[in-house]
Amino acid sequence: MENYEIQKADGKLGVLIVGLNGAVSTTFLAGIFAIRKGFSIPIGSLTQMGTIRMGKRSDNNFPLIKDFVPLTSIDDLVFGGWDIRDETCYESATYAKVLNEKDLNNISEELNAIKPMKGVFDQYYVKRLTGDYIKEGKNKYELMTKLREDIKSFRQINSLERVVVIWAGSTEVFIAQKEVHNKYESFLNGMKNNDPDISPSMLYAYAAVAEGVPFINGSPNLSVDVPAIVEFATDNSVPVAGKDFKTGQTLIKTVIAPMLKMRLLGLNGWFSNNILGNRDGEVLDDPESFKTKEESKLSVLDTILQPELYKELYSEYYHKVRINYYPPRGDNKEGWDNIDIFGWLGYPMELKINFLCRDSILAAPIMLDLILFADLAKRSNMKGIQEWMSVFFKSPMHSENIVPEHDLFIQMMKLKNTLRRLMNKAPITHLDSNGVKHNIEEYENYD
Repeated sequence: MENYEIQKADGKLGVLIVGLNGAVSTTFLAGIFAIRKGFSIPIGSLTQMGTIRMGKRSDNNFPLIKDFVPLTSIDDLVFGGWDIRDETCYESATYAKVLNEKDLNNISEELNAIKPMKGVFDQYYVKRLTGDYIKEGKNKYELMTKLREDIKSFRQINSLERVVVIWAGSTEVFIAQKEVHNKYESFLNGMKNNDPDISPSMLYAYAAVAEGVPFINGSPNLSVDVPAIVEFATDNSVPVAGKDFKTGQTLIKTVIAPMLKMRLLGLNGWFSNNILGNRDGEVLDDPESFKTKEESKLSVLDTILQPELYKELYSEYYHKVRINYYPPRGDNKEGWDNIDIFGWLGYPMELKINFLCRDSILAAPIMLDLILFADLAKRSNMKGIQEWMSVFFKSPMHSENIVPEHDLFIQMMKLKNTLRRLMNKAPITHLDSNGVKHNIEEYENYD
């Protein structure tokens, strides 16, 4: 078994958020400050409240993940970022109306102290947003260079040891992978020539990797997952992860679909409807942005159900996803699923799921976990795509010619086994029935 050496989490970790004034970002920041001041606990965070089993079940050894691996303390996080609106995070959080007045007032000083840097923005890529707090440059390469300068300045001003960049901005229009995305040289030329297939999110991703900083894509945008930037990240020993935070309806799908497959129940159709009233809902009301989100949400079922292997059960099901902008609901999203299944002798049955959730409340702890795990990956000398973080994403990045894993339970096992390997402990296989040796040393070669 390979031995890993992890650099200590000394000093401060800088967190640069793209979309700093958005509902998800300000909810995340408010939560961190509230936890620091003792007003709340980190509910929903795997890194802060999750446990990991060590050894046999009979050992009853379940340490907290944050005590098992050397994660950066949330007290050592320093925040900044970019946006297209010149307002404090407190002003933006008040506008978002995710949190009540009392909770915001408890941490108003901290939120008021954070203002964004000018963002890179082009309305061509997000039709329903406007902004005047934006960078200017003669071409996309110059804009990317200005982002690099922001990262350097943020690191220097705050005396930071390390930095992570995370995209929590809006969903851009759908962009198919083109020739300009395939090679480093073609991407570099594309930035200099203002290629329309290079979006703002790609500029942020490139700038982060160029500065040796991990980049996390929390949206369905084609960005850090283009081959040119993946290759660049691997060559620069930079971890990257994405894409699209898995929070609501898709989270449910990655639980229910494995159950159907495990019981070999057939599927005739799966209709998913969403109503959402925040800025994200407004952006997704544009058909071009919705297509980007739709591609991400539709990819889950086929990968889990494997219709090519189970033709009688899953080769002809109908899958439809709808997202409707409904302003009265605000950040309180509702996801409604109608699932038509069939069982023994072909008799039909139905599942109906109604998830009344809070979009930003679900996304905030995911941001925290991804930031801390990306920093851990960097300190562990891991580079390129971090597939072990797939549990947090609707459309997880994966290596070329590798089928992505969407089953939530397999994803979680992969994450925890990766943490065990990083700490030079053998993975858990759950092979502990009578007659089977289950001492964990038996599985040192398990992959």
